[in-house]
Amino acid sequence: MTKYWRSIEEFKDPVLFQNTEIKLEVNAKRELMQQQSGSSRRDFLKTFGFSVAAAAVVASCSKPVNKAIPFLIKPEEITPGQANYYASSYFEGNEYCSILVKVRDGRPIKVEGNNLSPVSQQGTSARVQASILNLYDDARFKTPLKRGEPTNWQEVDGYITNKLGQLKRENKKVVLLTSTIISPSTKSVINRFLTENPNAEWLQYDAVSASGILKANQLSFGKAFVPDYRFEKAKVIVSFGADFLGTWLSNVEYTKGYSEGRKLLGAGDQMSRHYQFESGMTITGSNADVRIPVKPSEEGVLVASLYNEILKSKGLATFQVPASSVDLSGLVADLLENEGKSLVVSGSNDVNIQLIVNGINNLLGNFGNTVLTAKTLNTHQGIDAEFETLISEIKNKTVAGLLCWGVNPVYNHPAGQEIKQAVEGLELSVSFAERIDETAAACHWVCPAPNYLEAWDDAEPKTGSYSLAQPAISKLFDSRQVQESLLKWGGLEAPDFYTTVRNYWIESLFSQQTEFTDGKLFWNHSLQRGTFESAILKEAELNYTQSGLSDAIIQIKPSSDGWEIVLYESVALSNGNAGNNPWLHELPDPVAKVSWDNFASVPVKWAGENGIQNESVITVNGIELPVVVQPGQAAGTISVALGYGREIAGKVGEGVGKNMFPLSTIENGTRKFWLSGAQVQKTSKTYQLAISQTHHSMEGRPIVRETSFNEWKLNPAAGNELKEVHEKNKVTLYPEMEFKGHHWGMAVDLSSCTGCSNCSVSCQAENNIPVIGREQVRNRRIMHWIRIDRYYSNHAENPEVFHQPVMCQHCDNAPCENVCPVSATPHSDEGLNQIAYNRCVGTKYCINNCPYKVRRFNWFKYVNNDEFDFASNSELGRLVLNPDVTIRSRGVQRIQEKKTEAKVAGRKIEDGEVQPACVQSCPASALVFGDMNNPESKISKYLKNERNYHLLEELHTLPSVGYLVKVRNKKA
Repeated sequence: MTKYWRSIEEFKDPVLFQNTEIKLEVNAKRELMQQQSGSSRRDFLKTFGFSVAAAAVVASCSKPVNKAIPFLIKPEEITPGQANYYASSYFEGNEYCSILVKVRDGRPIKVEGNNLSPVSQQGTSARVQASILNLYDDARFKTPLKRGEPTNWQEVDGYITNKLGQLKRENKKVVLLTSTIISPSTKSVINRFLTENPNAEWLQYDAVSASGILKANQLSFGKAFVPDYRFEKAKVIVSFGADFLGTWLSNVEYTKGYSEGRKLLGAGDQMSRHYQFESGMTITGSNADVRIPVKPSEEGVLVASLYNEILKSKGLATFQVPASSVDLSGLVADLLENEGKSLVVSGSNDVNIQLIVNGINNLLGNFGNTVLTAKTLNTHQGIDAEFETLISEIKNKTVAGLLCWGVNPVYNHPAGQEIKQAVEGLELSVSFAERIDETAAACHWVCPAPNYLEAWDDAEPKTGSYSLAQPAISKLFDSRQVQESLLKWGGLEAPDFYTTVRNYWIESLFSQQTEFTDGKLFWNHSLQRGTFESAILKEAELNYTQSGLSDAIIQIKPSSDGWEIVLYESVALSNGNAGNNPWLHELPDPVAKVSWDNFASVPVKWAGENGIQNESVITVNGIELPVVVQPGQAAGTISVALGYGREIAGKVGEGVGKNMFPLSTIENGTRKFWLSGAQVQKTSKTYQLAISQTHHSMEGRPIVRETSFNEWKLNPAAGNELKEVHEKNKVTLYPEMEFKGHHWGMAVDLSSCTGCSNCSVSCQAENNIPVIGREQVRNRRIMHWIRIDRYYSNHAENPEVFHQPVMCQHCDNAPCENVCPVSATPHSDEGLNQIAYNRCVGTKYCINNCPYKVRRFNWFKYVNNDEFDFASNSELGRLVLNPDVTIRSRGVQRIQEKKTEAKVAGRKIEDGEVQPACVQSCPASALVFGDMNNPESKISKYLKNERNYHLLEELHTLPSVGYLVKVRNKKA
């Protein structure tokens, strides 16, 4: 039997590890008992900085904007106490999703994916789910500021309008610096502003850009763009350092496409094969069929060697390239067998590497099939070289005015301190920040922008794919849309930005459809759906040329010696824009399972040779970082997440982790997020990390089950042999429970689950699950209702990884129910484990008796308690709480809601109509929920699948949650 393990300590000595964990658990309990009142106040005050400061403002903003139209619900049907859904769009940090905003009594409380979107396709990410909390962030600007002091819009408009006029007359340069803009209506406003101010220039800046792809495609196709990658069409996927399931480009869309190509539900289904070359263990690498750890400096050699091998196989002339240390023959054979049905991508920002990747895709016939050049991705438009030029111009006073919107270069650029000093010396500097940040602190004026849930906007994330954003609540603070400020300061006539958006859609997009003959009907319909696909705009695929390819191959250098540091975007914090969001800080890293810190992931072998353990402290170019000994980390490399170390962010984000952006460099005009020749030193210090993976023990039980694609084709029950053993030997004295009405169940397809943790945050938002802070996570009190367990197998230097979501199993023979002395844990007549909170006396017998360790206990009172100054303890923060559930009750309201709707309509509940938050938000469609009493339901078919098994079947708890054996498409 394959051995599975959770940490390097367990891999080395399972018995010692288990004894150590028991001692840690005992110490945690003792520490909890010894805590005095107020002892942990500092941590909890820091964790959730949402205060009562805006209570008076909020009280007057309880209704949605009357121009907004609920998703397929007419405004006159809005009923107090009944939730409505408004179609909108999320775009921040280069991540896009079409969404539905759940609004109760005028306040947004939950975000869901819009299933009508052809881009995000109902999926979301953890950051999208957590974005609802940013609306109620006390770190948001409440009023405009003049050199740090509150002012009013009249003074702001008067001064800035006059100053812009003066700079225009003096022909002094003004730069509008924004993050990538995908709104066509906003672009029209910006162009009008630039026309009125010929001395002004617009520049887009992305903290983590796709400049390498943009510049490479400018050479290969004559146009700077990011292609539309179609992972669902690929039979062989090769990724060089691109975490496309985690943070790279359009990760939600790619997750959907990737999982579609790997669904195995019946005979004849096919499965793509995925090769991953990377340094640190990412979500994408952990899901790969074949993973090869390599140093970043080896990537150029590998792509050049792969290009050469394909040329050689086709009988074409090859290039002289440095020797590769990796045997690529098997990969080349796979690619050649699937020409036109393969996909090669790279996460590198090196133009030369991207040019060679283009050459490989061209040789394989992938352009027009898995790589589309007509319908482009528009979410990454920043060019690094242009921003470097701007820095020079600001320093030498060539630029006199700077308007910053959605950017924070003082924090996320390696020259941040120089930029700060230069901005402070400008004649005019304006920040349109939504909340406090390092760049806004350096600007003379702050003109607060509203949260995206308070604003009108539109988006074109892909060519011809449009979506709308509408306000779901009136503005909580004295903010104003940036577009309206530009219109006002440019002397341009427009009532408001809503009118601009509406006019653009009626004047420019109405003609691109044939369904409606009236512009107003088209607008209302689009607003209800939230999305629109152009029926006319069909561009031809671009022609590929080899421009720059030969030079790119010649410039490839051999891999370097010494340490190489890899800087990556974390799944939770990405580039750090949402650094004050406690849901994201408390979300465990999908691989390392660390909360509330970034850390140095170091190779297993090096750690053993140098006496390095988890929580040791090392210095990387002088920056002290705690260590996680990471299985699968490439030799000679260390990975560290970006997005941490904020100095000005709010109570939650300030001082959490270390800022690694200063270690990024500029090379050949693009940002480089790895560095060679780093100085790494061991220290005598230690730092206690909040690691959640080792909180529970699997005790050698076969919790994890997997097989290979070849074995599955021969036997659909491969890897699931133990199920048959348990069924044959099942003996019980008790009759099976009968459920005459509904019997609810869930299935998890482990081949589809990527471990992204989106379901955890979605569940947290749905069920009012509190944030407890770093120290309490360390004390093993983490409150997430869905735990994503991560297991390793095989070799520590390059293990296989297994992700398994574990939630309440809703056992029909639940051990937690019969052990309660006060009957606070009843079983419903529809198969749900329930709890009567007013009966619970806190014996915690249910926790002790749950073999799955999913019971949660409120160790503290989190509501109306100054000891825990979280959202649930403030007037503003409590607005995010879901009124459909009590602060700590099961989220069964969705079942009851759909039952009521079906009863009113005089029909039965349809299959798939009830979707828990975790199911609805999963971008991989890995979770299925439904009525097991309906033999035709999707859940019934999943549970009858030969891959289905239940956790700890030998205990006869009869769980209502099934798991489908994980299948990997390994090379035979």
